[in-house]
Amino acid sequence: MVEEIDATRRGLLKIGAALGGGLLLGVRVVASEAAEAEPPAATARFAPNAWVRIGSDDRITVIIDRSEMGQGVLTSLAMLVAEELEVPLDKVSTEFAPAAPAYVNRISGAQSTGGSTSIRNGWEPLREAGATAREMLIAAAAQSWGVPHVACRAAAGAVIHPDGKQRLSYGALAERAARLPVPKSVKLKDPRQFRIIGRSTTALDIHAKVNGSAVFGIDVQLPGMLTAVVARCPVFGGTPKSYDADAARQVSGVRHVVKIDSGVAVVADDFWSASLGRERLNPSWERGAMAALTNAAIRQGFTQAAAKPGSEQRSVGKLEVGLAQAAQRLEAEYETPYLAHAPMEPMNCTVRLGETRCDVWVPTQAQGGAQAEAVRLTGLAQDAVHIHTTFIGGGFGRRLNQDFVTEAVQIAMAVGAPVHLLWTIGDDLQHDHYRPANLTRLQGGIDAKGRPSAWLQRIVGPRLALGGVDIPYAIPNLRVEQAVVDPGVPTGPWRSVGASQNAFVVESFIDELAHAAAADPYEFRHGLLGTASRHRGVLDLAAEKAGWGGPLPKNRGRGIAVYFSFSSWVAEVAEVELSSRGDLKVRRVVVAIDCGRVINPDGVVAQMEGAVAFALTAALRGEITLMDGRVVQSNYNDYPLLSLAEMPDVEVHIIPSAHPPSGVGEPAVPPLAPAVGNAIFAATGKRLRRLPFGMRIV
Repeated sequence: MVEEIDATRRGLLKIGAALGGGLLLGVRVVASEAAEAEPPAATARFAPNAWVRIGSDDRITVIIDRSEMGQGVLTSLAMLVAEELEVPLDKVSTEFAPAAPAYVNRISGAQSTGGSTSIRNGWEPLREAGATAREMLIAAAAQSWGVPHVACRAAAGAVIHPDGKQRLSYGALAERAARLPVPKSVKLKDPRQFRIIGRSTTALDIHAKVNGSAVFGIDVQLPGMLTAVVARCPVFGGTPKSYDADAARQVSGVRHVVKIDSGVAVVADDFWSASLGRERLNPSWERGAMAALTNAAIRQGFTQAAAKPGSEQRSVGKLEVGLAQAAQRLEAEYETPYLAHAPMEPMNCTVRLGETRCDVWVPTQAQGGAQAEAVRLTGLAQDAVHIHTTFIGGGFGRRLNQDFVTEAVQIAMAVGAPVHLLWTIGDDLQHDHYRPANLTRLQGGIDAKGRPSAWLQRIVGPRLALGGVDIPYAIPNLRVEQAVVDPGVPTGPWRSVGASQNAFVVESFIDELAHAAAADPYEFRHGLLGTASRHRGVLDLAAEKAGWGGPLPKNRGRGIAVYFSFSSWVAEVAEVELSSRGDLKVRRVVVAIDCGRVINPDGVVAQMEGAVAFALTAALRGEITLMDGRVVQSNYNDYPLLSLAEMPDVEVHIIPSAHPPSGVGEPAVPPLAPAVGNAIFAATGKRLRRLPFGMRIV
């Protein structure tokens, strides 16, 4: 018996390593159905709107209507409410919102978290929610004391009497306030009065994440829950032809083998048994039309399309005249690959389905989409499907898709028991919705005075790879064309989407034009930005803080890039070093951002640092390889992430602003690759036009 337990433990450790290490620890047990039927905050005595709950016990809860995946919105959104509510942030608790119309993102039109919209969407509504609660509590206190409303004030979670001595806590006022009418409009605080917004704040969830009490999707457990894994055709679009269900069922602990839309699910008492059962299935597949797809074939299709004019997206002046009159003409071709999201927490979803109710525990970026999918599959009414959002161990856009929710619901419908579906890292890499590849052809002209006279940019690839093009430079004759060529590889949003690719193209080619004009890359850009004052602001700040133009040790180079995306402006200067053998090391990255008014400066810095790590991984190593219609990469050993030793020093500088907040989660990704590529050129004279660069420049 002891040997059997040890063997199981070794097996679990093996699976844990395959999942990225340590991800099977810290499970949570949901004690009973009654316990989760309503969130605790729903019993609060005072709930004036969708975001604020105050109990008679002085518990103040802010409902977080966006997903927390490490980007810090749980803290920043709570700060918006707490500022207007006049309550210290350390007195606030938080809960994730259910799927409900009140929580629809006004920018995206869906209840989702993406596009760097969380703060932009919540900036006014959440402050109004806090201010509404504040004014109702003041009114309740004034009514209780028989004094004028305007003579009272709120501070530190209480209402202060005009005499300055008496006070009533929010909890003491909650029941009375709940009986008052909700005001139609409230006055928000003058930003000069802010005490919370604009000050660096420790993340509210940091203690729970350190002590292990934070519940991620992978942690969820329910009484009687089974665990499922799915065997999927390795070729996109393929379907099962045959499989040995009996062999899978012979594994101890395997309870069910179920065919679902995406493949064959093996359902067992635990993950280890389900995984062994999947190995025993020995499936064969109808591989379908994509069985011969390769990277080379994709590139050939892109190249053929790039040889012909595309759909015109932007046109300024007369391109042909500008090219014909140019003193110098340049041509270049840039390529970017398919990329996986590769979050540390793989896809997972837990479903408990009854006759009249469906509960879904899921680390999702799209509560509305998850609910809609469960409604579609089960046939239940929308209000009978309850989405319980957990913490997320990395999203990057991947969890906006519903494929893993679909699988979990279909399996739960088939087996009649609570089901926890768990993917492995290999499943994630080989069945992702990838950032698409693209190819871009460019032509440029330089006039006799060394200024750009013409720019043609023709982008080819799936639709998601064509957007996010920002060319702020004063080029008199310019045309941007697009050609949609989709090889059929599943694609989806990836942190900064098309801007991550097209910034590489734009900011690398403008560097090529600067070199052709024998101009300094920073000065060249600065002179072309004209009225683009916020571009210039971050460009100048990054250059200044990086010591642009100053001396560098031998074998080092600096590169610069500036880009606008998700309503924010970011400039980056990268400093690279190459060894005598060509080994590449990115030593330093200086980031300057203009993102409007900042809620939590420390959170902005963290997002810039994380974006540099994410983007540098992609720039140096990221590439999905297709062979015979299937993804070659299967784990972090062949899809490696940036290591701690490879991480550069990152300096972040934020431009003070009174403009409304803009995006933070994504805008620092696009400028990184061109800044590094331009630095490599500065150090070596070699212009790299294809990502990834690799770790050695030869």
